[in-house]
Amino acid sequence: MLNFDADRFLRIQNGALALSRPLQQVVETLRAEGAENLFFLGAGGAGKLMEPAAQLIARRCDFPVYLENAAELVAVGSANLGSRSIVVIPSLSGTTREAVAVLDYAQQRGARVISLTAHQDSPVATQADYTFTAFAEDDTSSESFYLQSLVIALTLLNGLGRYEELEATLAELTRLPGLLVEIKKAFEPRAAAIAQTIQHDDYHILTAAGPAWTEAWYYGTCILEEMQWIRTRPVHASDFFHGTLELVEAGVSVLVFKGDDASRPLVERVERWLPSVTDRMTVIDTAEFALPGVSPQVRALIPHVLIATVLERVSAHLEVLRDHPLTTRRYYRRLDY
Repeated sequence: MLNFDADRFLRIQNGALALSRPLQQVVETLRAEGAENLFFLGAGGAGKLMEPAAQLIARRCDFPVYLENAAELVAVGSANLGSRSIVVIPSLSGTTREAVAVLDYAQQRGARVISLTAHQDSPVATQADYTFTAFAEDDTSSESFYLQSLVIALTLLNGLGRYEELEATLAELTRLPGLLVEIKKAFEPRAAAIAQTIQHDDYHILTAAGPAWTEAWYYGTCILEEMQWIRTRPVHASDFFHGTLELVEAGVSVLVFKGDDASRPLVERVERWLPSVTDRMTVIDTAEFALPGVSPQVRALIPHVLIATVLERVSAHLEVLRDHPLTTRRYYRRLDY
């Protein structure tokens, strides 16, 4: 595979999953001590990656969960954030200004803060009440954060009697890093072909639903825009026919992501319509990925993880074809803004 170190990937994802038991213990302890709600408070892409976990909790139980923009919450406040709140703050670097600010804000209000970082000596890690550090970098952080937040969500649901299969699910997830490597290998020719096809495009519409929607937003915003300087329009599949459809015409590239979950028909509706307008539709369907030993129930929990792992392969080819390294920035962390 192009510019890919399988051993490194396995170390990182296994490292993230190795935090499962300690994460469980903290969440269970805080619930036993009377926690009444949960806030996912991240900045930028790291914050967005918490969305599938937040939605999973909200859709399966009545325990209040909030997915907030960190900077906005500090600016406007929340009557629900207080001494009986669990706050989860993801930050890859652990130095993001907004993450540090919201951590301080939450602790001032008595909340107990769990940090998910890649660097143990960072401000977010050292100031949190409970710190979980699993080294990762930009090309591996999506899967890592997705899996850690999934463990938090499933643990909470299990404690509330809304997900009894926790132990079996965690056992299946331990197989996932190795399976993701195999999926990458199998997808590599297609990743190269996709990158070849889209390398000259300066605009993409991205659409998905369910957990896969988060990855559509993240890939458009944090990879294609930030790392490749390509304009994008991520739009949820259920909103596609409420505005964005008017932007589609011959030659417009649309990236469509389909997961193995109940939201799939929303994406299939868009998929059926697009060929009548454009010949530039690219579909990535998690149903095509082999996951031996992983049940349909667990597959439905991880479409965003699967799509993230194959899109990393597309990005690896895209940066070479465009002669634009994914680490190149003009403004991000280059200027004071």
